[in-house]
Amino acid sequence: MKKSLQRFARTALRPLLDRLPARWRFAAYSRAIRCEPELSDKFVFKLAETREELEACFRLLHDAYVDAGFMKPAPSGLRVTVYHALPTTSTLLCRHGDRVVGTVSLVRESAMGFPMQRIFDIASIREAGGNIAEVSALAIDRRFRSASGRILMPLLKFMYEYATLQFDTRHLVIAVNPRHIGFYEAILCFRRLKQRPVEHYDFVDGAPAVGAHLDLDFALTAFRRRYDGLPPEKNLYRYFTRINLPNIQWPLKRFYTTTDPIMIPALMDHFFNQRTQTFARLRLRELMLLHSIYDLPEFKSVLPPVPDDAPRSEMRRRTHRRFSVVCPGEFSTRQFGVRRNFDITVFECSASGFRARSTTKLPAGTQGTVIIELGVADWSVMAVTVLRLGSHDHHIALLRIDHADRAWQKFVNVLGKARTHGELEEATRFLEVPGE
Repeated sequence: MKKSLQRFARTALRPLLDRLPARWRFAAYSRAIRCEPELSDKFVFKLAETREELEACFRLLHDAYVDAGFMKPAPSGLRVTVYHALPTTSTLLCRHGDRVVGTVSLVRESAMGFPMQRIFDIASIREAGGNIAEVSALAIDRRFRSASGRILMPLLKFMYEYATLQFDTRHLVIAVNPRHIGFYEAILCFRRLKQRPVEHYDFVDGAPAVGAHLDLDFALTAFRRRYDGLPPEKNLYRYFTRINLPNIQWPLKRFYTTTDPIMIPALMDHFFNQRTQTFARLRLRELMLLHSIYDLPEFKSVLPPVPDDAPRSEMRRRTHRRFSVVCPGEFSTRQFGVRRNFDITVFECSASGFRARSTTKLPAGTQGTVIIELGVADWSVMAVTVLRLGSHDHHIALLRIDHADRAWQKFVNVLGKARTHGELEEATRFLEVPGE
């Protein structure tokens, strides 16, 4: 009875909090903040990779959504969406001992987009440049919801570090129930989208939703301003930037790739055909895009077949497959007899070329040499030509490879062979074969 009254009080007070000045709202919400710099070894934060880990995350999400009224109980006891099948989606988890007690997913924009763009206009965010990811599927085990310093705050820290260090993401977007938006605004510095709240969001069983956005390029400035002067246990800026949590386990990578796909055919079949009917409910466009993304025979056997009369315009094919990476490097060229060097970051590559960001605009039409760090112990040195600069952002350039060295050829070949994070690590083994 006491817990029911407390829950009712919190629900009733939230609309009042949202009407308070921003300063007062922050003071009210910050009472929930507790940043614990040291956690028990029982807590582990990692990427969900195994069938057991994913099942636990989807079950936890199902129970949390049912409790909140965002979905009706499913026969499977799982909440699984088509976005979980994408190689550009990462599901993060918090484990306490052998039990998954927290989860959140990052859905980076792809050909299929992400859930909230169906109802919110994010054109202005795209114009700013950089990858966009939707924060989705956040759930905490009900028995641990009061322990925000041990679950929620480190999970959000892990999400922030993963997005900025591993996922090559500039923008985070969310679509949340209006009663939760105050937390994201006050604590995490999200800003509401100008679009009015949506009364019926079909992705969460018709519940209302508010859209919001956080530009990670400016997030730390906002955090520092908001948390300046607060004690360590309340200072989220200090917690995000100065505290190292050994409880976080990062995926092992040889190369600087920016996604961690884990859906092998067996996992796909288990979650989307056997445990749920997610694939059976796909729209035609979604089905065709999945066939384009997973274009190997072993995946075709677990995807529903494309109808013979389906328009083939949705089937995306490229002569050279492109891969998402974040590889630092340097472009060197000679202009008017003077050697000029430019720091670059390669963010998309193929066998024939790559796109890169630079702090100083590259001279379009020039030839030169690049040195690219492919991974911790892999380098490539090649002759290239700067073909053109980005139409909206002149600090982005498309470069053609005039002569690919052996390291680059093997690098792209490995990326082409692998469809999952595990397969990528397995495929790198052939690089060590003498005489290859």
